[in-house]
Amino acid sequence: MGTEMDMATLLGSPLFSEELGIRIEKNTDAELFKWFLASILFGARISETIARNTYGSFKKRGLLTPARIISAGWDYLVNPVMREGGYVRYDGKTSSKMLKICGKLMREYGGSLKKLHGAAKDSADLEARLLDFYGIGPVTVNIFLRELRPFWEKADPEPLPAVKETARRLKVDLDCCERKSLDFARLEAGLIRMRKIAHRPAVT
Repeated sequence: MGTEMDMATLLGSPLFSEELGIRIEKNTDAELFKWFLASILFGARISETIARNTYGSFKKRGLLTPARIISAGWDYLVNPVMREGGYVRYDGKTSSKMLKICGKLMREYGGSLKKLHGAAKDSADLEARLLDFYGIGPVTVNIFLRELRPFWEKADPEPLPAVKETARRLKVDLDCCERKSLDFARLEAGLIRMRKIAHRPAVT
């Protein structure tokens, strides 16, 4: 794309959490954990469709708190939850990861992501605490925190290189709005959706 992207379209982009019906603006542990769970799935090496379907499977079965996921146990997470979501590989590994993450959240923060945020000294410490969870890497941390920028004081991850490159290709100025604003969160979500189109080779 050689023309400037329509900023109104980008700034009107829904958050990925909104598409899943998650109300992170409420800043409650219930909604925050739903987004945490979804972020872990989106950050895994599976398709976006499988991630969405698997989150839907957790939701359908009422497994939207760390305590309930732990109570469900490994076998139940593998089948029916993961299988129903579309996992054909890594279902056992992902189930183990979920149980370890939920166990640590319960032990160290009483199951509360708000307590985790409160315990963090600053943005860097917040990211470090999330990276300390088993199987959670920088991409998952970015997915989780970027939509929380307007609602969590210490949530301020650096935009991913792919987002910066997409903005450059579409001639979008990332400094057009304050990075802790909802506008920026929507802009970033829009750029993430546009990245495949922006990186597609031109037809000659």
